[in-house]
Amino acid sequence: MSEKNKKVRLDAINRKILTITHKRANITNQELAELVCLSNSACFQRVRTLKEAGYFVSFNTDLDLDRMVEHVLAYVEFTLENNNPQARAKFEAVIEDISEFMDCLRVTGDVDYICFTCCSSTLELNKLIDQISGNSDLGVRLVKTRIILERAKWYLGYPLEKLRWLDD
Repeated sequence: MSEKNKKVRLDAINRKILTITHKRANITNQELAELVCLSNSACFQRVRTLKEAGYFVSFNTDLDLDRMVEHVLAYVEFTLENNNPQARAKFEAVIEDISEFMDCLRVTGDVDYICFTCCSSTLELNKLIDQISGNSDLGVRLVKTRIILERAKWYLGYPLEKLRWLDD
């Protein structure tokens, strides 16, 4: 088993570390140690072990785009002609390489994928969608675009405190 897939026991302290750092990625080790009632060195070691085992996927900063750049956020729904593993792999490989597609979810229902996108304008969003739907190798049958007009609530992290941990 690679170090990245190493299983770490998610005891109460590790759960608390994950819950806190998930929503406060920039917390100092000292602050975290105080919140989980550990010494600085014990807390640092636990965080390092969790990182090395792959429990932390990435660290990001949520930015206020409205104050920084011109942009259009949208959800784009794709329905493929063929939903077999080869067609899905081809579609997912193309989406993976396009940075404007920030999230791509394979879903149940009348569409195959829902993608969250950020583009500089509606013109650029249309070009991006045309790039995907115009690629005959991908077999896109239908595209629906839903431009976001306003954010009523923004993603602020998973509700870990309300989910059942696998080690329970």
